[in-house]
Amino acid sequence: QVQLVESGGGLVQPGGSLRLSCVASGRDFSINDMGWYRQAPGKQRELVARISSGGSTNYSGSVKGRFTISRDNAKNTVYLQMFSLKPEDTAVYYCNTIPPNDIWGQGTQVTVSS
Repeated sequence: QVQLVESGGGLVQPGGSLRLSCVASGRDFSINDMGWYRQAPGKQRELVARISSGGSTNYSGSVKGRFTISRDNAKNTVYLQMFSLKPEDTAVYYCNTIPPNDIWGQGTQVTVSS
């Protein structure tokens, strides 16, 4: 059974940092491109960072230069290091394959507020 479990979110002040983790289980995800998505209240879910099976990365304009995605295929884990957080980064963050599977995890809440 495929499962995605995100963790690492929390409440942080503007300018702060967080590191999110996503553990994938149920099959080998090392062959998949993986991404971090986020959904803010009242908005559609958007892809903010992606990493290919080979390790190439790409970011949306809103997070480029502040977020870093990485992966550890031996652990079936994807990370998102977030720096210089802004209030507009407040959202529930999810990981999934690219394109996304139908199965989503519960996500992890990131709240950026003073």
